[in-house]
Amino acid sequence: MKTLLCFLYVLFAASYCVAQSTSSPKVAESFETETVRQTPPDRIADTVWSRPGIGRFEATSASLTFLLHMAFGVNEDQIAGKPKWIESQRYDVVAKPEGGIALSREELKPLLQNLLRQRFHLETHFEMRNAPGYVLVAAKGGPKLETGRSDKPPGYRIYVGPGKLKGLNWSMPYLATMLQTAAGLPVIDKTGIAGSYDIDLQFAPDLATDSPLPSLFTALRETLGLELRSQKIPVQFLVIDHVDRVPTEN
Repeated sequence: MKTLLCFLYVLFAASYCVAQSTSSPKVAESFETETVRQTPPDRIADTVWSRPGIGRFEATSASLTFLLHMAFGVNEDQIAGKPKWIESQRYDVVAKPEGGIALSREELKPLLQNLLRQRFHLETHFEMRNAPGYVLVAAKGGPKLETGRSDKPPGYRIYVGPGKLKGLNWSMPYLATMLQTAAGLPVIDKTGIAGSYDIDLQFAPDLATDSPLPSLFTALRETLGLELRSQKIPVQFLVIDHVDRVPTEN
């Protein structure tokens, strides 16, 4: 399952380029048009193609786990109260914001949350729980960070996938969030480092056995002068109180 989510995430990340600036107009709270259907059983596949940043959101054969991840920014192991069908049932979603404006990933979240509440009658709440994770800290010798040189927001040019993290103007809390998928556990920032930095980190994907690249932990230390330390940390869980398997009609 984690391999699948990693694959889904890289499909999203590879297609994600935000055509927005900090002066963008206010985004509506709901999509102007949306179509949500159960994926036909004979067409279900372990792939998802989503396209934020181009004026609409599309997801094909997407599980509820994936839709919750996109809507709330939580990983699979941060979702509680899961229905038994959370992975087996898949959905095709096409949603367009008013005017077809391009949306960043953060701008997309509240619209997807509304879609899930309206079409799936989703009810949730958040809980803080102690769980295994990592803290991001400065490594021995200090950080090796390149100060951000762009006037673009953190999500402007971003790649997050197997073996690579790259983006402009990332704060340390933002970097910690982006590290979660690669690390396989929640990550919180404890560096105490302020400011924003351009990140370009390459490492061996988890499943690679013959990669010439270092592990994520080694690459962090050697490239950025940072390290991940394993410990229990407070993690925010999304708890599902209610969700319908069949979405309301289009």
